Amino acid sequence: MTIKRSIHRLTFVALLLSLTACLQPPGLVQISPATPTATPLAAAPAVVVVTATPPTGLDSLELRTIEVYRRYSPAVVNINTQVMRSDFFYGVYPEEGSGSGFVWDLNGHIITNYHVIEGADQITVSFDEGQAQEARVTGSDPANDLAVLQVSAVPAGVEPLPLGDSDALVVGQSAIAIGNPFGQFERTLTVGVVSAINRTIGLENGRTLRGVVQTDASINRGNSGGPLLDSRGRLIGVNSAIYSPTGADAGVGLAIPVNKLKQVVPVLIERGHFPHPWLGVEGLGYVLSVELAQVLQLPVQQGLLIARVYQNSPAEAIGIRTATQQVRFGSRRYLVGGDVLTAIDDTPLRTWDDLTLYLDEHSEVGQTVQLTIWRDGQSIRLAVILGEQPF
Repeated sequence: MTIKRSIHRLTFVALLLSLTACLQPPGLVQISPATPTATPLAAAPAVVVVTATPPTGLDSLELRTIEVYRRYSPAVVNINTQVMRSDFFYGVYPEEGSGSGFVWDLNGHIITNYHVIEGADQITVSFDEGQAQEARVTGSDPANDLAVLQVSAVPAGVEPLPLGDSDALVVGQSAIAIGNPFGQFERTLTVGVVSAINRTIGLENGRTLRGVVQTDASINRGNSGGPLLDSRGRLIGVNSAIYSPTGADAGVGLAIPVNKLKQVVPVLIERGHFPHPWLGVEGLGYVLSVELAQVLQLPVQQGLLIARVYQNSPAEAIGIRTATQQVRFGSRRYLVGGDVLTAIDDTPLRTWDDLTLYLDEHSEVGQTVQLTIWRDGQSIRLAVILGEQPF
């Protein structure tokens, strides 16, 4: 009898426990002791809050710079190159270089300086968080120190840089440089101002860059090819060179103006090279001085005395006359007797740079221009169709 009562009690208790379990909220049944309730809190690190909300107490300029860097620095890339060199003792060995660049469009085109990738056998473009891709050269323009690379894909969320207007720049406005100084400090931001505009600088290849933007934002070796932005994050130039006796930043950085990119880059993407107009007399003669004109008994005292012309050039096609004799003036010998070029489209020419400036900035391949020439004591005009400069 006692045993039966005990069994009935146990049955009642089991039934009561089963009923109690059924009354628990359904969600609690899914919680496992192996999954502590504190886990969701640990998944939200404090750094996310800091990134979304900048520290208080910052002025409007600081907040704007922070926003420019946050939004546009992902478009700035590191460029690493490898060139195979040869040595008598060591044989063939790789030599590495580095620079900067930035995303031009969502088709994977990357802009950098030509001197960054010149002669490279292998080029690697690195985005944020070590996303590296091999790149190929789509087009290059040594004369303007520009090159276009292409990678297979632009990482999700990366936006091309918006384009500004370098013709609208004024001295004193903010300038922001982002790049890879010394090849190891990726996405370094430096801030300064536009120090000067329309500078002219000579390149090692003998060409001249015009309309260059000067800035005091710190730029060092490795920054080449990186963007120079305004305070709204718009591209205003490509950091290309520094003026420094030591090779380190001295407060004089030089950037190719963005309006030059607007002219050149689409052509590089389409054709692989940029066609520069060519006359065929560039540098083949002398700048006429008053003294030289008097010695040669010329009726003009300024212009370009043509000594030779390039074969198969536009100048040769229209019969530009070259030197017929040699004279000595001071310590130099001059080839004289050729035409004196004094103007192009009524624009006076005093130096070879004047001619190059007009051809680069005011003409294009296939355009007809009017040359003013002194020949046999009289001024004549000759029409010539500009060709494409050989490369």
